[in-house]
Amino acid sequence: SASLMQLAGLSMAMGAFLSGVMLAESSYRHELEADIEPFRGVLLAIFFIAVGLSLELDVLLDNALFVIVTVPIVMAVKAIIIYGLCRISGSSHDDAIRIAFLLPQGGEFGFVLFTTAGTSGLMSTSTASLLVAIVTLSMALTPIGAALSKRLLRGDAREELDEDFEGAGADVLMVGFSRFGQIAAQILLAGGRSVTVIDFSADRIRQASSFGFRIYFGDGTRKDVLRSAGIDRAKIVLVCTQKKEITDKVVELVQADYPHTRLYVRSYDRIHSIELRNKGVDYELRETLESGLLFGRRTLEALGVPEVDAYEIGEDIRKRDEARLVLQVSEGLQAGRDMLFSHPVRPEPLVKPKRASDAFEDDPLAGTADATADA
Repeated sequence: SASLMQLAGLSMAMGAFLSGVMLAESSYRHELEADIEPFRGVLLAIFFIAVGLSLELDVLLDNALFVIVTVPIVMAVKAIIIYGLCRISGSSHDDAIRIAFLLPQGGEFGFVLFTTAGTSGLMSTSTASLLVAIVTLSMALTPIGAALSKRLLRGDAREELDEDFEGAGADVLMVGFSRFGQIAAQILLAGGRSVTVIDFSADRIRQASSFGFRIYFGDGTRKDVLRSAGIDRAKIVLVCTQKKEITDKVVELVQADYPHTRLYVRSYDRIHSIELRNKGVDYELRETLESGLLFGRRTLEALGVPEVDAYEIGEDIRKRDEARLVLQVSEGLQAGRDMLFSHPVRPEPLVKPKRASDAFEDDPLAGTADATADA
């Protein structure tokens, strides 16, 4: 890609940039990120040093007022546009504000474009230096803008803790420690198994730590966090996150980079369960299935149904639900509708009912009563 761009008379950096954009959306993105990580800091430092050395300081001094006025205007216009795009695409006010104040600066690729344009004669070198200076100052002011954005937030910003994975690593790696994960962890710990738990909520980690749990702060959608948490040693990864989007990201990451690790996943609803089965996870469970079955059984028992009968009814519903899921994975969401109970099951009478004519013969008023009961 870089060579083709050079043959076309454009910058090799442009070709590398385009190939990077495409690879960033591929299944290799996490592996590439890990491979490039050791060199990224050094290369960025060399790049920015080269940019700084290319500036013409006398041009900046002559146009200092222009630069000082232009930089905030450029940042404000870009921030407004980004905020509007985020809101249109469905982001919340707080998320849109954070993104708008994090991305108002000129892109570093502008350095390459302006420098190339100056050396190619498309613009004067003084103009290129002026534009590079504007981009540089906008990048330098970005941390200040990000700090000021907190004043415009309506909710509380997410608190972050230091990522310290000392002592992490077990047969079971649990991502997410909400109410679902807490119950599952109790079963594992009672069975004598050690569990490494990571979560992205500072409050939840503090609460769990007060009860003696060993939990690590980290984002389970990042490969470096999973690696630090000991995913290479884990036999099973439990994905117990609350949001469907986050769950899917973790599943895709683990399947792409650790295909031999078994995945047990908490699903959001029935449709999510079907999607997870299509992705090939080893086990999935809807977060409300077991509680709903138990709740229905206890209600039947309260209405006078014997406990054994209520249990058998619950197990029948469980089997029907599983059979429907199997059909829906292969045939679609509408498959297996005949297995649903949409009306109460009417028990068969123990005594054969009398015919209406017989009832009228025995008692003229009995026929009316029987007809009303049948209705």
